[in-house]
Amino acid sequence: MISIKQLKYFVEIVAAGSYTRASERLYIAQSALSRQIKELENDIDVVLLRRDAKQVELTLAGKDFYDRARKILDDMDQAIVQAHHIDKGERGAIRLLHSSSVPLSPPLGPCLNAVLQAFPGVTLEISQASSEHQALDVEEGRADLGLARTPILRKHPHLETITLYQEKLVVAVSLQHPLAQREVVGIAELRDELFVSMPHRERGGLSYLVAERCIAHGFFPRPARATSRKASLLSLVNADFGIAIVPDSMRAIAVAGVHFIDIREPDFQSAVVLMMRRDAPVMVGQFVQAFMQGLQMPAA
Repeated sequence: MISIKQLKYFVEIVAAGSYTRASERLYIAQSALSRQIKELENDIDVVLLRRDAKQVELTLAGKDFYDRARKILDDMDQAIVQAHHIDKGERGAIRLLHSSSVPLSPPLGPCLNAVLQAFPGVTLEISQASSEHQALDVEEGRADLGLARTPILRKHPHLETITLYQEKLVVAVSLQHPLAQREVVGIAELRDELFVSMPHRERGGLSYLVAERCIAHGFFPRPARATSRKASLLSLVNADFGIAIVPDSMRAIAVAGVHFIDIREPDFQSAVVLMMRRDAPVMVGQFVQAFMQGLQMPAA
């Protein structure tokens, strides 16, 4: 059986040009070095080196074997380095989910990019999912992190939920809408409007929160004839199907035909949360810590 030690000795002999110099570099007796190479050649039944008193010369088979042996050793070194990186949480892929209502615009997108610069061995695999689906995927190990809107209706025993920040909600209307000239609106003025986003009875998230806040102010949102709980709801607003109450950060991804209006009532705010497993790998924990610091928040 060929050993890594034999490959190292063989490569060192070729690099040194002689057994004498190689034995000096390796701090082993020349006889022991010669014995290791002889065993290597016997194991593979091929002559790799022609030797005389002063130098060694590779056979044709030895030249090819030398190139491949160097690659094996280089790959081994890289494997060891990568194992150390992973053990320290410095290398690997992190699977990140985010809600359509949590666009990776400021502050989240720039912060994630900055953290990646500090973790050159880490990559992000980013997908969209609803708040409830994110929670389940992180709980069951199909994702590492989730960026969602509360409330999240189902509880998961292994899930840790960290509130990142509160964000004000605004009204999105088309430029053709009668409210398009307004900069501030009271929630009661939206009682008779058609909403293009409605809550799902089994899911939390933004639309659920909006419905809760409207109910607290005396009415339930009226559904438009076309509705969506995704980022495409702004396209429905632009087409004048109805209005939507959305986070202020969605201005960054809006089409040109959508106007945003502040809501007078101060309780129209939404929490952005980060979800991760309590037993998350070291790399994920370190990434989250840097991310929280980037947002200037205390780490969990």
